[in-house]
Amino acid sequence: MGQYFLGVDIGSLTTKVVLVDGNCKLVGRATGRSGYSGREVAKRLIAEILSQNGLDEKDLAATVATGYGRVTFPAEREISEITCQAKGIAHLFSAARTVIDIGGQDSKVIKLLPGGKVADFAMNDKCAAGTGRFLEVMAGALEVRVNDLGDLAADSKECCAISSICTVFAESEIISHISAGKPKPDIVAGVCDSVASRVASMTSRTGLEPEVVFTGGVARNSGVASALEKHLGCRLLLPPEPEITAALGAALFAREINQ
Repeated sequence: MGQYFLGVDIGSLTTKVVLVDGNCKLVGRATGRSGYSGREVAKRLIAEILSQNGLDEKDLAATVATGYGRVTFPAEREISEITCQAKGIAHLFSAARTVIDIGGQDSKVIKLLPGGKVADFAMNDKCAAGTGRFLEVMAGALEVRVNDLGDLAADSKECCAISSICTVFAESEIISHISAGKPKPDIVAGVCDSVASRVASMTSRTGLEPEVVFTGGVARNSGVASALEKHLGCRLLLPPEPEITAALGAALFAREINQ
């Protein structure tokens, strides 16, 4: 009988896979762009993890799928990303009471009870503002890599205001700043502040209670993290691998299936 447990998070932009053992120890993880078929990407990532650890499918006891594409993946159970996110964060940070998650095409604020139960949440999945996709579009307009935005923001002397909620109009604002000769770091700082402002406003619907954990791929952007701390007035905890926390939660749920 298998002794390993798999969590698969098929997101709109990125697919994440996490493997844990019976002691909740992280055995392997892998990520890849979801592309046309997140299901096929997930299968490839699983094969890579198993191969790297000298395992095969018979060693898997259970699988839980989460994320946008969870219904497309064959698993013992499908669980919402919000619930899996809460589970993963509670495992990493037992004192966490608020989770701010910024993904590729949505952002969420999740209020937690002790033990990782979800008390309330707010979600933006209707607009690109306040998401990773917003940052990608703005980075393209500035002709910089998304991964370089945080370092550029750190060099800012005077943050440029980006007031438009709509991504298209915000891009026009950036072009105007470029035309006006504004320094690139100041424009990038404005982009990061714009994302942070949108997400921080969501906390008014759930409340904000420390400890606050910042997750999702955007959590790797130090410019957004710094701007969020200023808007929220509190310190943010960052997981070592913030993009895989929902997949980790799914893997932990898989472990509980046969208990």
